[in-house]
Amino acid sequence: MFELAGRTAFITGGAQGIGLGLARALAKEGVRLALADIDADALAAAGTELSELTQAVGFALDVTDRDAYARVADEAEERLGPVSLLCNNAGVGGSYPVSAMTYALWDLFVGVNIGGVVNGLQTFLPRMIARGEPAHIVNTASTAGLAPQGGQAGYMYEGTKAGVIGLSEGLSRQLAHEGHPIGVTVFCPGLVATNMVATGRAARRRITGDLGLTAAQEEDRERLLTEQDFYLRQLGLSPDAVGEMLIEGVRSGKPYVITDRGVAEPLAARSKALFVALPPETENDRRIARHVAAQMREAARSGSKTH
Repeated sequence: MFELAGRTAFITGGAQGIGLGLARALAKEGVRLALADIDADALAAAGTELSELTQAVGFALDVTDRDAYARVADEAEERLGPVSLLCNNAGVGGSYPVSAMTYALWDLFVGVNIGGVVNGLQTFLPRMIARGEPAHIVNTASTAGLAPQGGQAGYMYEGTKAGVIGLSEGLSRQLAHEGHPIGVTVFCPGLVATNMVATGRAARRRITGDLGLTAAQEEDRERLLTEQDFYLRQLGLSPDAVGEMLIEGVRSGKPYVITDRGVAEPLAARSKALFVALPPETENDRRIARHVAAQMREAARSGSKTH
């Protein structure tokens, strides 16, 4: 079990949506909070609310800015103590037609959804390793990264969130192999009643230049965003509910936390398609399978010893 009380957590995207729901859940557990967010107004409101429950400090941060990230990390640990729970939660969403594909859009999605996670790891993981004490990392992905679910979540969003899942799985195995007492949970929220659509629009405004959309494409995209917003608010769980789910997963060291079963059928279909794509088994395949199984058993033993 990973005890939460008395720890310091650093949460990116921590002033709104899922990040704020997580912060509220952690505050009730007696965790000190460093909230990092690009929205200064949301930070002020969250800081005021959470300071009634625990020690909470807000930091304006663009997670793609590595120098700023390092400065904020230094200040957070100076004011709140060593960070032993890192929550790489900041992200951007949105769906764009392939005709609108630009380097600026790729830089935004990859820079925030993957680069933001990398910057968090590169900033805090060496500090955690140097201390040699139990710690935990949460990387927010999405069920959209597990399997496409119909509709138009967006290939840029789905692709970058799938990258977060792979990164988290590989990092978890490597940390266990090296004997570090640091757990990793990849968080895959499904439908959550957040302002993700509004923040996606705000992120789009950070990109200058013409995306090459026709008036009809812009109209279709805006209609889709409006539908997605309605869908999230009607069917999505509350951020507070998923925050509680996540901290239970962290406490028990779960490698995955998934908030609903909406992905079950698409995930089963994807898994089936992948198995169908496998070639007929050979003797060499059986040797490889035995080798992989042995490695997985060793990784499981290492993980149970370190966390």
